[in-house]
Amino acid sequence: MTVFFYDRTFEGLLTVVFDAYSRRTFPDRLLKTGATAPLFTDETHEVVTREDCAGRVQTALQQKLPREAYNMLMHVWLSEQEGSDELLFRYIRKAFDQGPSVFLNFGDADVLEVKQIARKVSHEAHYLEQFLRFQKAADGIFFAPARPQYNVLPLTVAHFADRFADRQWVIYDLRRKYGYYYDLHLPREIALTGEVDHLISGKLDESLMAADEKLFQELWKGYFKALTIKERLNPRLQRQHMPVRFWQYLTEKQP
Repeated sequence: MTVFFYDRTFEGLLTVVFDAYSRRTFPDRLLKTGATAPLFTDETHEVVTREDCAGRVQTALQQKLPREAYNMLMHVWLSEQEGSDELLFRYIRKAFDQGPSVFLNFGDADVLEVKQIARKVSHEAHYLEQFLRFQKAADGIFFAPARPQYNVLPLTVAHFADRFADRQWVIYDLRRKYGYYYDLHLPREIALTGEVDHLISGKLDESLMAADEKLFQELWKGYFKALTIKERLNPRLQRQHMPVRFWQYLTEKQP
């Protein structure tokens, strides 16, 4: 068994591909740097992430694959699922060996799995774009908490920067403890420190809200309640189109 150790970044994974082809040695397992090698390991290699090598692999993939196929690679990476890096390595190797035809080779289990995972991540990104709710803080910055199933913030930031280009905002992933701050020019990644209540509950304390935010929330809940036809309530259908994991952060679902 051949094991490659790397830093568990996407650039690191691309460097893994570069080293594998350079050494003509293809790993059976990919493990994080510092992990213990499994029993019966015959060969190990420590991969040092190098941006120039990762860039060469990235360029080659963009030339080899249709744009949709290349985008699926990033979606699978952002799924954070166990073994997704090894799945991507196998897919990338097949892409280089077989060419663009690999994209539609759904008889291959790896190709099919990449497609299925990418679709789930894409759906989660669309859910976040639909169900994210901003709260206006006293300093005028709009704060939106989220706890998505997959790490989809990087896929949605451009959407929010375009849609809410005229306001400063922070979108924060409470599960992964990072987010993006948009300063009216560009979104940049941030990490907030401390166990502040609104970083746990996802709801700003009233003392931190803008003077009119509480009023707007009450008006929105009243509007939502007024539109609801009790006789036509269908909780099962509602959960299907509005996953329960988003309800905690929806103003209209708060008591």
